[in-house]
Amino acid sequence: MKILANDGLDQSGINALTQKGFEVITEKVPQEQLAEFINANRIKTILVRSATQVRKELIDQCPSIEIIGRGGVGMDNIDVDYARSKGIHVINTPSASSQSVAELVFAHLFSGARFLQDSNRKMPIVGDSEFAKLKKSYEKGIELRGKTIGIIGMGRIGQEVARIALGLGMRVVAADNNVGKATIKVKFYNHQFINVDIETEPMEDVLMHSDFITLHVPAQKDGYMIGAPEFTKMKTGVAIVNCSRGGVIDESALIKALDSGKVSYAGLDVFANEPTPNKEILSHPKISLTPHTGASTVEAQDRIGLSLAEQICSILQID
Repeated sequence: MKILANDGLDQSGINALTQKGFEVITEKVPQEQLAEFINANRIKTILVRSATQVRKELIDQCPSIEIIGRGGVGMDNIDVDYARSKGIHVINTPSASSQSVAELVFAHLFSGARFLQDSNRKMPIVGDSEFAKLKKSYEKGIELRGKTIGIIGMGRIGQEVARIALGLGMRVVAADNNVGKATIKVKFYNHQFINVDIETEPMEDVLMHSDFITLHVPAQKDGYMIGAPEFTKMKTGVAIVNCSRGGVIDESALIKALDSGKVSYAGLDVFANEPTPNKEILSHPKISLTPHTGASTVEAQDRIGLSLAEQICSILQID
């Protein structure tokens, strides 16, 4: 059976599948040529990340497809309900990249708290001539310990963020319409651990009381989750990070909030117009930037590949 991993697949996943007799194709096929390629090669399983779209039209054009796999959590690039109505299995790897995304959240938080996103731009240019000036401009960095982090979305990634935050000595508040309480297990050395219960609160309260806000929610079908009205409810000097989905934050409202000082800095891994983000966002000195790499760690890719391979073999009842 042929498997098309159109957005790539870690070698561990490829090895696990080839050992079971599958032929894994990792050639990147352009979206407009995808249906033709799938039909010509009788592809039964297509694996994607966030780049490739598997919509109703493609599903209808490709009757050979039996399994659609998404390496990662969100499946907003797949018409999941329609595929399943056609008897197609749709799988993903919801827990494989949680730790990786959570750690990136803190990379952005630490970067903004100590002005790394700005100093890394300026030091190579004027670090030798304006060293003292730069040192003075970055002297008001802040610590995360003792501050309040507001987590909007307490799924797997949100809970991983909470775990790290508790380990740093932060106060954690959270909002989630589907989760009333989450028990966070924080592990230490010698098999010691503590359990911390976090009861979710109304989003408005989280916005009002947080020093840092991080978003872990699906793509929004209607409007923004964070726009001008939400920014007005936040503390002055708040910082915000989005490693979930582009379009969750109104980027125009974010720029205004950054320019006014309402928001001290932002960290963005996702953007409204991927893969061509707004240049005003990309050039803003108060924004720490990454190109949608939340799940892009060696460890996460290994877990994603193995998880997809295990699920495919389970569906096809291959031992």
